[in-house]
Amino acid sequence: MKCRMKRVASLFLALALCAGMTMNVGAVTVQEAENKADELEGKKEQAEAEAKDLTEKLKGIVADMEETQKKLTEKEEEIEQVENELVQAQIDANDQYERMKVRIKYMYESGNTQFVAVLAESKNMGDFLNKAEYISQISEYDRDELIRYQDTVEEIEVKEEEVQAEYEELNTLQTKLVGQQTEVQKMIDENKEKLSNIQSEIDANAAALEKAKEVERIQQEQAGNNYIPSTGGNVVSGNGYFTHPCPGMSYQSSYFGEIRPYEVGGHKGHDYAAAVGTPTYAAAAGTVVIAGFSYSAGNWVVINHGNGLVTKYMHHSALAVRAGQYVEKGQQIGYVGSTGQSTGPHLHFQVELNNVPVNPDLYM
Repeated sequence: MKCRMKRVASLFLALALCAGMTMNVGAVTVQEAENKADELEGKKEQAEAEAKDLTEKLKGIVADMEETQKKLTEKEEEIEQVENELVQAQIDANDQYERMKVRIKYMYESGNTQFVAVLAESKNMGDFLNKAEYISQISEYDRDELIRYQDTVEEIEVKEEEVQAEYEELNTLQTKLVGQQTEVQKMIDENKEKLSNIQSEIDANAAALEKAKEVERIQQEQAGNNYIPSTGGNVVSGNGYFTHPCPGMSYQSSYFGEIRPYEVGGHKGHDYAAAVGTPTYAAAAGTVVIAGFSYSAGNWVVINHGNGLVTKYMHHSALAVRAGQYVEKGQQIGYVGSTGQSTGPHLHFQVELNNVPVNPDLYM
């Protein structure tokens, strides 16, 4: 008997430690952590896809910038070439003007002074030839050279304007591309930070999952070791359909329907405060459908009495029945404890009719 009581006490201590570990984990269960892991993986995949798209977009912008820069360089070379052509045309015109002055000097020395007066008033060859338009003695050659010079200059100037406009257009495009590059790079940096945060969440959740698995393993071990068979006979008290599930209670600590801040809709059963190890009993005959561990109910027993009537017994330190077992009215089913979400050793006794909690006093 002493050996048995020592075993019970050791088991109670182990159960209390396990219950403490469960409470420290909080509300995170293995299933919740796995669901969270799936959710985070989905977010990570989406962020990685965004990162890939942004990288491809940035590559496209950089390629466009390189192509635009190449065209800008080509346009700069064209502008330089056109400017050189214009300079050369001006040099050719100046050379022609100097040669023409020599011819006019010769004409002056031959007695024709009209050209000298026109030449003195002229700024350049073009101006001279325009003023001397009426003078028939001007050579056909000089007139043709003037027309060629004017046409050449006009053509070069038009070409220069076109190339300069194209250059400005390319330069505007390049500025726009630089802006796009800056914006996309900013989005890439934000995406990297987003991925980093998601990875941190994944790592934290993975740690929580491992902890939850460890707790679940302990709980499973606990559920496998929390069976202590009853050594006494059936205990029936009262004249109701139900016998009292915990006749050894110290006092009733809570009542059905009691409003408590942490419980929505009122208390769903009666609480019987009792010392750890106090026997609990089946309120009526029926089949044990659950005899195991629940995060909230701790070590609990659920008995189906038929016709929609079910009783639930929660927070045991150990159980004396197994799932699938048929029990008689007043047969011991467990020992009072404080496992699961419990603030102290007691038996929570809950009666349900067609899945709806009802007042246990109706049957006792």
